[in-house]
Amino acid sequence: MSMIAPITRELKFLSHQPFVIFLITSMAFLSIFAIWSGLAETKHQHAIIERLLIADMQDRTAAIAKESDYGGAAYYAFHLTYDPPSDLAFAAIGRRDVFPWKHRIRMLALEGQIYENDATNAELAQSGRLDFAFIASVLLPLFLIVFLHDLRASERATGRHDLLVVTAGNKGQPWRARAMVRVALLGFAVLTPFLFGAIITGTSMSSVFLTCLVLLAQIGFWTVLCLWASKRSFTGPTIASGLLAFWILTTLVIPAVGDAILEKAIPVPDGGDIILAQREAVNDAWDIPKEATMNPFIARHPEWADYSRINRPFEWKWYYAFQQVGDQSVEEMSQNRRDAILKRDRSAAWVAVFSPSSMTRRLLTSLAQTDTKAALSYQQRVRAYHSELRKFYYPLLFTDVAYNQDILSNLPEYSPEE
Repeated sequence: MSMIAPITRELKFLSHQPFVIFLITSMAFLSIFAIWSGLAETKHQHAIIERLLIADMQDRTAAIAKESDYGGAAYYAFHLTYDPPSDLAFAAIGRRDVFPWKHRIRMLALEGQIYENDATNAELAQSGRLDFAFIASVLLPLFLIVFLHDLRASERATGRHDLLVVTAGNKGQPWRARAMVRVALLGFAVLTPFLFGAIITGTSMSSVFLTCLVLLAQIGFWTVLCLWASKRSFTGPTIASGLLAFWILTTLVIPAVGDAILEKAIPVPDGGDIILAQREAVNDAWDIPKEATMNPFIARHPEWADYSRINRPFEWKWYYAFQQVGDQSVEEMSQNRRDAILKRDRSAAWVAVFSPSSMTRRLLTSLAQTDTKAALSYQQRVRAYHSELRKFYYPLLFTDVAYNQDILSNLPEYSPEE
C-alpha cells in the first residue's frame, strides 16, 4: 500500500487533536522567538562595533594630536580590536556570552588588558541563552518525547490497536505514518524560522546545510529512541517517564557532572592572577636597575642591543621595554591558561558523546564560530595585532626618530579576518 493514503489519514486525524496542534504551534513560536532574539543580538553587536570604530578613530586622532613624541602618542592612543559575529551566530550565541569579543588596547603590557575584561556571571552563563541552539539541543527532544511516546500505548488503551494493524495490513505502517507526519511537522516548525534567519543574514549555503544536518541528526536520534520505546508493552505514562528520565540524564545530569569533574581534574589559572603577576612585574621595574629590564628585553629583541643604553632617568624605550618584559613574565601563566581551557574543552567533547543535546550544541556553536576555540582564536589575533604595534613603534623609540605625526598615519590597522 502506498504511504500517501496513511499519511493523508494521519493528517486528517491530527487536525482533530488540538493538543498536538498546540504543541507544533508552540514549537514554531519558540523557534521564531529564538531566531528573532538571535538576529537582534547579532545586529546589536554589529551596531556596537560600528559605533566603536568611529569613536575609536576620533579618540585616537585627538589623543595623537596633543602629543609631541612617539612615546606619548603610543601611551594615550587606544586601538579597537573586535570579533564580529559570524553570519550563523544568530542561531548559536555560544561562548560570546562568556568570553569578551572586543578590547581597546594600548602599547602597554597586553596580558592585563586582555584579562581585565575576562569576567562573567558564571551562574548566568551556565543557564545558557534561549537561542536556536538551545531549542534544538534541549527543547526539541522534549517535544519529540511528548509526540511519540504513546503512538501505540494510546491505541492499546482505547482498544483500537489490533483493528488498526489488521486494517493496515502491515503492523508497522500506521505507526510509521503517524510518526512521519508528527516529526515532519515539528521539524518544519523548527527549521522554517531558521531558514528565514539565514536568508536575512546571508548565511552561506554550506553553513545552512550543515546546521540542518545537525538538526536532522538530533531529530533522527530521538525519533528512533521514542519509536523503540513505544513498541514496549507498557502504558503511555510509563514509557514517557522512562524517556524523560533518559532526557534528564543525558541533557542535564551528564553535562553537569562532567563539568564538575573536569573543573576539578583540569584547573584553569585565573585571569585575575595573571593581571596581578603582570602588574607586579611592571611596577617593580621602576625600582630595579634599568639593566634588569633591558637585558630580558634584548634577549627577545637582539636587533635593538646597540640602542639599549639608557642615559636619562626616564626614556620611553625603557618604559615600553619593561611593559613587554611584564608580558614576558606571565607568558607561561597565560599559555597554561589557554592550554587548560583547550584541554577542558576537548575533554568536554568526549563527555558530549554521551549527551546528544550537548553534542548538538557543540556542533552548532562550532559552525557559528561562537565556541571556545573561536574565543581563544580572537585572543591570539589581539596578541598578533599588539605585536604589530610594537614592531611599528620600536624603531621610532629606539632610534630617536624626529617626531612627525604623518608617520603615525601608517599605524597598523586591526583586521578581524587575520
